[in-house]
Amino acid sequence: MHVPDGFINAPTSAVTGVIAAGALAVSLRGARRELDERTAPLAGLVAAFIFAVQMLNFPVAAGTSGHLLGGALAAILVGPYTGVLCVSVVLLMQGILFADGGLTALGVNITDMAIVTTVVAYAVFRGLVQVLPRTRRSVTVASFVAALVSVPAAAVVFTAIYAVGGTTDVSIGKVATAMIGVHVLIGIGEAVITALTVGAVIAVRPDLVHGARGLQQRLKLRVGGELVDAPAAEPVPVAARSHRGMWITGLVTSLVLAGFVSFYASANPDGLEKVATDQGISQKAKPHTASDSPLAGYGVKDIGDARLSGGLAGVIGVGVTVVAGSAVFWAVRRRRAGDTASVA
Repeated sequence: MHVPDGFINAPTSAVTGVIAAGALAVSLRGARRELDERTAPLAGLVAAFIFAVQMLNFPVAAGTSGHLLGGALAAILVGPYTGVLCVSVVLLMQGILFADGGLTALGVNITDMAIVTTVVAYAVFRGLVQVLPRTRRSVTVASFVAALVSVPAAAVVFTAIYAVGGTTDVSIGKVATAMIGVHVLIGIGEAVITALTVGAVIAVRPDLVHGARGLQQRLKLRVGGELVDAPAAEPVPVAARSHRGMWITGLVTSLVLAGFVSFYASANPDGLEKVATDQGISQKAKPHTASDSPLAGYGVKDIGDARLSGGLAGVIGVGVTVVAGSAVFWAVRRRRAGDTASVA
């Protein structure tokens, strides 16, 4: 759903840029409350993982593919404010380095792919965990539904933005029908990836999943024929529960996905590209400002072997994203520590 330059007119792009900037400012402040000594080091890894999985387009219909948006996954793993920042870092890296998503359309893309998906997904997720049994399995189920809903929600918002500032005279009804229809299918893939990832992290480190905090029921023991709460276990000090293993595993997984598995991704156009071509929207697309980037198109310039070129580009992308993301979240975490010290 990366919107290129030329799809949306300048005034509308400017307005979405203001909205995106405001949301990022709010998210930076909110992320201070979400990031702690356990999750701050992993937030950059979440951004890198989303970058890697976005390279894995999967077929959803005849001649169409889809890929993860990542808002639901980020919000559930590290919190909604941090989630907005994670996806925004990914979009910025993709736009600047890989010429994916227009730079003048960056506000549109952040508004639609980072803000809308994260806010909608987290609202649905929180609503579900309030009514479902308070178990880890419920978190996984809620993750699936939240991710499923978030993708067509983003399609609806894109349609609304295009109705206001689209540069082509096309039927908005046809655009809406096509966008929502294909993105419901893409949403199924998004839901599966999100649920599998959240479930895998919960299985080994539930304390690192923002959406799972406080949801586990107290263990029950049967005493004299009645169920009573078991004594609470002594908490394990954070310092003793190293997240190094999780971080290394996540980074290696991201590198393998981007550097190797991505070669086997579907080559079909994604949902927005297919709709834009079918509806004549793509006629207004403009050349990307970074089209001469050495990594444009997710390949390394002057390397003729497609497998090697794409794999190296993926590995570089994961590396740059994890460094950029970690720098942002380290700075936010440091600011939180400074605020806490000032209050003390």
